[in-house]
Amino acid sequence: MNTAHALEQDIDVAVRLRGIGKTFPGVIANHDVDIDVRRGTVHAIVGENGAGKSTLMKILYGVQKPDSGRIEVDGAQVSFSSPSDAIKVGVGMVFQHFMLADNLTVLENVALGAEELHGIGAKARRRIVEISDAYGLGVEPDRLVSELGVGARQRIEILKVLYRGARTIILDEPTSVLVPQEVDELFGNLRELTSEGLTVIFISHKLDEVLAVADDVTVIRRGTTVDSVGASSVTSAQLAEMMVGSELPSPSTEFSTVTDREMLEVLDLTLPGDGRNLLDAISFTIHAGEILGVAGVEGNGQAELVEAIMGMRSGVTGTVLLAGRDISSLHTRQRREAGIGYIPEDRHRHGLLLDAPLWENRVLGHQGRKPNAKGPFVDAAGARADTQRIVDAYDVRTPGIDTIARALSGGNQQKLIVGREMSGEPVLLVAAHPTRGVDIGAQGAIWDHIRTARRAGLAVLLISADLDELIGLSDRIEVILRGQLVGEFDPSTVTPQQLGSAMTGAG
Repeated sequence: MNTAHALEQDIDVAVRLRGIGKTFPGVIANHDVDIDVRRGTVHAIVGENGAGKSTLMKILYGVQKPDSGRIEVDGAQVSFSSPSDAIKVGVGMVFQHFMLADNLTVLENVALGAEELHGIGAKARRRIVEISDAYGLGVEPDRLVSELGVGARQRIEILKVLYRGARTIILDEPTSVLVPQEVDELFGNLRELTSEGLTVIFISHKLDEVLAVADDVTVIRRGTTVDSVGASSVTSAQLAEMMVGSELPSPSTEFSTVTDREMLEVLDLTLPGDGRNLLDAISFTIHAGEILGVAGVEGNGQAELVEAIMGMRSGVTGTVLLAGRDISSLHTRQRREAGIGYIPEDRHRHGLLLDAPLWENRVLGHQGRKPNAKGPFVDAAGARADTQRIVDAYDVRTPGIDTIARALSGGNQQKLIVGREMSGEPVLLVAAHPTRGVDIGAQGAIWDHIRTARRAGLAVLLISADLDELIGLSDRIEVILRGQLVGEFDPSTVTPQQLGSAMTGAG
């Protein structure tokens, strides 16, 4: 770290950003961003995908260097070349995707890379317990991480940055994988942190949660700050208007379109695992025009269920019928060609070729069918024309169909995938977290497309960690726990809290 010079001390401001700018080839990520984060508060930063939030936080954490502007931490101007520089002045970050080794204990995970602070033995254990007790984190140093749930893992990530001396903590989408009870616990932890004088910068798409936990909110749009307001002085609808210029979308489906035609029938689907079945005699039916939602804490079999239905898992027993046809022995490509659209949980790993142009991504997984193919050959002209159709119909904001997928924001990447998977008249859509990590504008658009397809008779298997999304879109909700379906709920009467209890085995 290169500290340019000490500035006039400001006891109320923990982090001050002035005139921050960052440009990538062809893209202005940040322009003239100004933010003051008051010490001892939770300061939320909200904005659409592509608005510049992630770039801004990477600059504050030393992952990237700004092209212009200045950063002040605790009243001193700083310049970061790496995250270790940020940590040295008390800025830590907890990323959306946890960085923990399952085969190590909590102590080993926390001390890893910071052995010079307190070693790896009794001294480190004492320090971990001290921090855990001081902030009500409830962390047990000698537990294996593999034995812990999502909420506990997140508390370990917070403890890791506190262990390294962080006084300002950046949390990136911290509630995206938590059930309501875990969200309440996290917010309690954050209040404990701020009551002790620590500062939290909270990045989220969930505006109701932002207003529940934040003291101040900064809205970023198209790379620059729109306004900073007190959380108590603004509503979700007003924040949405500031972010995207429109009202907050609703996932409500309003009326039933369920028919008596069975589109997907799953019978006794079982997948052996190490010590217990990852899927244990799963059975359910989805009808044409019906959305079946599946709720569960991550790691309880949702991903394995999707992969088993898509033919991506070996060792699966049981039967999968699609429109009355047994597809249990078919390969993934054959199942897709039989009429299954698939929105994967991780769009980067399983949904896109990030360094390929959009039109090639349109072909991905559909390379054997029109308009992408003529006989055994790829029809580039047909694929390009249909990609342009998807870009127009699904409002994929891009300079053109030759743009590589990596250059698009997360929301636009997701809209391209949804458009691709809705093409070719599928009879079943398997949608795993279809709006995870996308902004409210893209979220509303994706909900609209799913609702429209449902009215036209599409059957949908919806996996989501967003309980409001599940309740709003689904005709029925099943809860999965330790590889078993443990309860069916009516979305018109169930509450997120009731689902959360069932998901954790408390209901």
